[in-house]
Amino acid sequence: MEAIAHQGSRTPREFGGPLGAAALMLLLPATVFHLLLVARSGPARLLGPPPYLPGLGALWSPPALLLWLAWLGLQLALYFLPARKVAEGLELKDKSRLQYPINGFRALVLTALLLGLGVSAGLPLGVLPEMLLPMAFAVTLTAFLFSLLLYLKALVAPASALAPGGNSGNPIYDFFMGKELNPRICFLDLKYFCELRPGLIGWVLINLALLVQEAELRGSPSLAMCLINGFQLLYVGDALWHEEAVLTTMDITHDGFGFMLVFGDLAWVPFTYSLQAQFLLHHPQTLGLPMASFICLIKAIGYYIFRSANSQKNTFRKNPSDPSVAGLETIATATGRQLLVSGWWGWVRHPNYLGDIIMALAWSLTCGTSHLLPYFYVLYFTALLVHREARDEQHCLQKYGLAWAKYCRQVPYRILPYIY
Repeated sequence: MEAIAHQGSRTPREFGGPLGAAALMLLLPATVFHLLLVARSGPARLLGPPPYLPGLGALWSPPALLLWLAWLGLQLALYFLPARKVAEGLELKDKSRLQYPINGFRALVLTALLLGLGVSAGLPLGVLPEMLLPMAFAVTLTAFLFSLLLYLKALVAPASALAPGGNSGNPIYDFFMGKELNPRICFLDLKYFCELRPGLIGWVLINLALLVQEAELRGSPSLAMCLINGFQLLYVGDALWHEEAVLTTMDITHDGFGFMLVFGDLAWVPFTYSLQAQFLLHHPQTLGLPMASFICLIKAIGYYIFRSANSQKNTFRKNPSDPSVAGLETIATATGRQLLVSGWWGWVRHPNYLGDIIMALAWSLTCGTSHLLPYFYVLYFTALLVHREARDEQHCLQKYGLAWAKYCRQVPYRILPYIY
C-alpha cells in the first residue's frame, strides 16, 4: 500500500493538485446554487451576482431531503430488477472482470410509468420546481457525506482495487479524485449506479416538472419548452439504451469514485443540465416554426455525428470483423489492440465530442439570444470536453506509445476539423 501511495505521489496531479481540488469542492456547489438563483431572477445575468443569498431556512428542508432519499431508493430498487443483459467490464489489475446489469433504459421506462400513475392519482409534479434550491442543498450534503464514506471505505480496500490517480497521499486531493476505482457493496457497483441513474433520470424529471408548471401558469407549454424536453429526453434515453458503452469510458476504467464524480453525477447533472428549462419557465421565449426547424436540424446533425461515431467505435471494440467496420483502416499497438484511423475516427480524434457540442448548441438556441445564461451549458461542456480530450490524449499516449503518436500524425485534428 505504501508503494502504491508513493507511486501516486509522483503522478502529475490534475485540477491544480490539492489546492485546486479544495477550490473546486467549494466552487462547484456555489455554481449550482448561483445558476438556480439567477435562472429565476428578472435580469438572469450569468456573470452578475445572484439576486439574493438564501439563508439556511430557504436551503434546509426535511421534505426535500426525504424526496431525494425516496428518489434514490426508487432508482436502487430498479437497479436490482432483472436485467436484459449482464455485461463484463474491462480487465482489472488483478485480471478479474466485474459484472454490470444493463437495465438503465428499463429503469427510465418504469420511472415514467410510475410517474404517470402518480400524476393521474394527483401527484403535484408542478411543485417540484419550487423545491429545486432545497433539493440541491440536500443532494450536496449527501454528496459530501457519501464521498467521505467512500474515502473511508477505500482505506481498507486492497491495493489492486485502488484508482491510479486518487492515491497521491494527500487526503484532500484523494477525497476529490476518489481512492477506489470500483467501490461495491455486494452486486451494487456504486460508481456505475450513480453514473447514469439518479442524476440523469432526475434531469428528465426536473425538465418535465418545469414543463408542467409552465402549462399550469400559461395554459400550455411553449414550443421552446417542448423542444428542450424532447431533445434532452432523447439524449438521456440514448445514453441509457447504450448503457453498456459507459463501461469503456474513462470515468469507469480510470477515475476513482470520489467527490468529483459523486457531486457531478448526483448534483451537477440534474440541476445545471436542466438550466435551459429553468430559464424558459421564468423567461418565456417566442419560437417560430422556421427557427424551430433550424434548431431541430442542428440537433439532428449533432446527434447523427455523436451516435454514428460512438456506434462505430463500440462495434469495432466488440467485433472488429463486423461487416460495418471490417474495412476500416487501423494501426496495430503493442497491447494487441487496434486503433481506428479511418471512418469517423479518421476525421478527427474525438468526433463524438464534436456531436455533443453541436447538440448542446441546439439546446441553448431554443432559449433565444437575449441572455448568456442559457449558453452556460454549451460553454461549460465545451471546456469540459477539451479538458477530457487532453486527459484522453495523455492516457492513450501512455497506453499505446508510438502507435498513438502515429495516429496523431495521421489524424491531426482533435475535435473540430481544421481548427482544433
